[in-house]
Formats: sequence, C-alpha cells, structure tokens
Amino acid sequence: GQHIHLIVDNAPYAAEYTREFEYDIPDGEHYLLAFLSRSYHESIKTKAASKVQKISVANKSFTATSDLMDPMLFYSRPKGEYIGKKETDKVMLDFYLANCTLGTDYKVKAEINGEEHMIDKWQPYYIEGLPIGDNTIKLTLVDKDGNMVNTPLNPVERTFTLKADPTEQ
Repeated sequence: GQHIHLIVDNAPYAAEYTREFEYDIPDGEHYLLAFLSRSYHESIKTKAASKVQKISVANKSFTATSDLMDPMLFYSRPKGEYIGKKETDKVMLDFYLANCTLGTDYKVKAEINGEEHMIDKWQPYYIEGLPIGDNTIKLTLVDKDGNMVNTPLNPVERTFTLKADPTEQ
C-alpha cells in the first residue's frame, strides 16, 4: 500500500509502512527527505506530502534541524534489482524536487547509460528498451542555461540491475 520513502543524503530510499519507525542515521550533518509514495513507489509530488530538512545527529539523536531553502533534487527510482519482463520492459524514473519548479528556471538533466535527456516536467517517466544487466542513471539539477546548480548532493548517480527471469522463455 501507500507508504513513506525516507532518503538520507541521496542514498537509496528506505520504504516505511508505518507512521512511526526507527532509522539509524550516523553522527554528523545530513540532508533528509521523507515523502509519501504510492504502492508502486511513485512519489506524491506536493509540498504537503513531504518534509525536507538539514539535520545534525549526535549519539543517535537529532541535535539540530533546519528547513532547506536551496533548490534540491533527490533520486528515488529506479534502484536495486528488477527481474522478469513485467519489471524490466518499462522501468519508472522518479525523483523528488524541493524549493524549485521545473520549466523556465530549472530542468533535470537525466543521463541514462550515457544518453542525455532534458526534463522540464516533474512527473514519473517510464524508460523502455534498457539492456539486461547493469544500467546507470545520473540526474543533475540545472539552471535555465543548462549549468549545474551549485547545491548539495547535485548531481546524483545510481546503478541498478535488470535480470531476465529464467522461467520466462
């Protein structure tokens, strides 16, 4: 069902299915994003459905929190491993934005196995024709001139794996 995605420092998300949960965050400063997600892991793209903060952690406790004001991009999907035609024929690309709107001022440059695409709408995208094996996506928040925005955790890159299901012949 619907759940919460928790992303710390643009690492792969943890899916949490209860309102209250524990999550171990190492000591130090971190960027934290929590957002509501649909059952099929698409992010709900409204400000009311998310919380973005910079946090400081010491001895497993928050010692400081502050709202982020910088424009930021967080990678959500794809991640991990996908097996069989149902999961590998169409793979969802999804990301989360904070403090910016795609269109005139900002875009997301998506490099999918080295092939560049410019994204100007905040929505999920479905990628078809990816090869079986490892695939890499690099997302970069860019300004209206195509220059990388100088903001924390930008760009972000993730490698995920597509596998054939040996029972599908």
